[in-house]
Amino acid sequence: MSQYLKHRGLWLMMPMWLTSCATVQTTEQGAIGVDRKQYMIVSEEAVEKSAATAYEQALDGATKKGELNVDVAQTARVKIIAQRLIPHTGVFRPDAVNWTWQINVQATPDVNAYCMPGGKIMVYSGLIEKLNATDAELAAVIGHEIAHALREHTRERVSRMYAQQVGLSVLAVLSGASDAAVELAGQVSTVTFTLPHSREQEAEADRMGLELMARAGYDPASAVSLWQKMDKLASNKTPAFLGTHPASADREKQLQRNIPKVFSLYEAAPKP
Repeated sequence: MSQYLKHRGLWLMMPMWLTSCATVQTTEQGAIGVDRKQYMIVSEEAVEKSAATAYEQALDGATKKGELNVDVAQTARVKIIAQRLIPHTGVFRPDAVNWTWQINVQATPDVNAYCMPGGKIMVYSGLIEKLNATDAELAAVIGHEIAHALREHTRERVSRMYAQQVGLSVLAVLSGASDAAVELAGQVSTVTFTLPHSREQEAEADRMGLELMARAGYDPASAVSLWQKMDKLASNKTPAFLGTHPASADREKQLQRNIPKVFSLYEAAPKP
């Protein structure tokens, strides 16, 4: 068999959720000016579907352990903050306002939070309690996580993983080795719970999160105090949050530099 036919056969075997390679702009720039284009080979629909599956599994696991939305007042607090942020997602992408948003709190000492593709938010009680987080600091965390979803950072990271795998698969086929399939839902879970975001993605989420919280009436300076608390906590034990959201030496400085870009939005916004 010719190399051409082997290549063609490989691509015919690729799952249907792999879309054509594309460089896309997932969001509008906003006042903060995020304009990087992203490389995608996995479809948005497939990633959102897999994320919904992974999120339901997380909810099911938390429910079975008696950890889901245990503290009614704490859950209500998180939902109120998130619901103030969500309407402003339309500044970056109008479709996000109509996502099927879900907001939950898991009772666990872990210091963590995430927002899966399509608006599936989870905040861990340990983050609230160990950081003694103010409403504005919680808005900074949730806004940051929402920004990851708006920018489709999970889809971007999974696309990069599959681009590498496709390359390896081509080599495997050419060498006569067998091809191994990887579950997309498993990749989404791995990206969400295990693998760190790139510095580039973290910077984008920081900047967009600042704008979201400012538009919602939360003081963007609280994003700085949040990371100061996180750094202090990390001096004793590394929080789970820092496993997927690594701190950088100049993060607080970058946040400080970007606050003036959104401060007028905060001043003009109705306050909680």
